[in-house]
Amino acid sequence: MARKCPYTGKQTIFGRSIARRGKAKYLGGVGRKVTGITKRRFKPNIQKVRAIIDGKVCRIRVSAKAIRMGLITKPPKRTWRPEQQEAPAGE
Repeated sequence: MARKCPYTGKQTIFGRSIARRGKAKYLGGVGRKVTGITKRRFKPNIQKVRAIIDGKVCRIRVSAKAIRMGLITKPPKRTWRPEQQEAPAGE
């Protein structure tokens, strides 16, 4: 299953993490030196939520931004409770 939001199009993107050492020049050092560059991934904040789609409630995977923007409609909260059973009449 792809890590992609169908509403915002957010998906995993790739980048680099730069490791540096040393003291900055403005702090009295000789400057920061790059000691390594490694690949990394930026993953979207995908959540599994219940939403109303075509009048039916189903679970979908969407980004948190889509939820905050109001692009999905959540189903109403249930207020159903089981009926209370009456105690038998005393004699």
